[in-house]
Amino acid sequence: MPYAIHFYGKYYVHGEPYYPWGEKTGADVSGGCIQLQDDSARQIYELVGKGLPVLVVDKENDGYVYDAANVSSPSLVSAAAYLVADLNSGFVFAEKNSQDALPIASITKLMTALVVAENVDLRKSVEITAPMLEAYGETDGLEEGVRYRVVELFHPLLIASSNDAAEAVAGFLGRERTIRMMNEKAKAMLMRDTVFTDPSGFDPGNISSAQDLFYLARYIVNNRPPLFEITKGKEVRSYGEVRFPKEDLWNKNVFAADSSFAGGKTGYIVVSKHTGIFLFNFLTRENEMRTIAFVLLGSDNDKLDTQRLYAWLQQNYQLSPSYSL
Repeated sequence: MPYAIHFYGKYYVHGEPYYPWGEKTGADVSGGCIQLQDDSARQIYELVGKGLPVLVVDKENDGYVYDAANVSSPSLVSAAAYLVADLNSGFVFAEKNSQDALPIASITKLMTALVVAENVDLRKSVEITAPMLEAYGETDGLEEGVRYRVVELFHPLLIASSNDAAEAVAGFLGRERTIRMMNEKAKAMLMRDTVFTDPSGFDPGNISSAQDLFYLARYIVNNRPPLFEITKGKEVRSYGEVRFPKEDLWNKNVFAADSSFAGGKTGYIVVSKHTGIFLFNFLTRENEMRTIAFVLLGSDNDKLDTQRLYAWLQQNYQLSPSYSL
């Protein structure tokens, strides 16, 4: 790749790629990198210096507006904080204490997976060591001395919410380095109320706000959608066989069987109570599909709270679930 400038993880700004013999490949896609025409890439290459900050701008809101006339307030929601918002327009349907920083438990694993996915070749493998298996809980099929690829470990991590898998995934970059990069990523995404202290979320020091977690969900949908596909119980086989059959993994994401569910992550420790990010697809009266995020923190019952907010949303905004086959 000519005029390649590294800007984050395994990604570069570069010119038009070519084969070893000099012929250009003609490829339009760049695997997450930013590909420019050679002249433009050369100009940037000659202009910038080492250490120059790179500002990554989020996808623009699409401007979709909902009719908010005669809308009632949600009731009987136990969560200490929540946010219900359109993922692509940013329209907020309902919120409560959405900027309060609270323990998030296993929602942490979404950031762990994101940072590793953006910095490690998903085909690489790591050997499971005894310290990785000392985390709270056990994971069937995860054995000491066996090597697993990144993409394989994402399945018990995001489906069964395995703490062992979180420690194993963090092992690719090193545990402390992974945690540091998780915090750096949060800061870069303007998640101002967020702090990560371990890769699994078992430590109550992992805190965030409903608003910050909305930013995280939006980023993953726009940039790393296979992570949410895995949370639905789907296998990502892009890099070969996954040795964790989905039927052997207990999917902790309580809405995985709902065909309007577009992905998410649950969490629970005593201090945090129940936490969750849940994405659902809805159809408007104009038959336009919209993805709406439900983020809850400090809930007595994340499933019941979400169902109540889901029903409230349908009644007040004339939305109907969009069921996929």
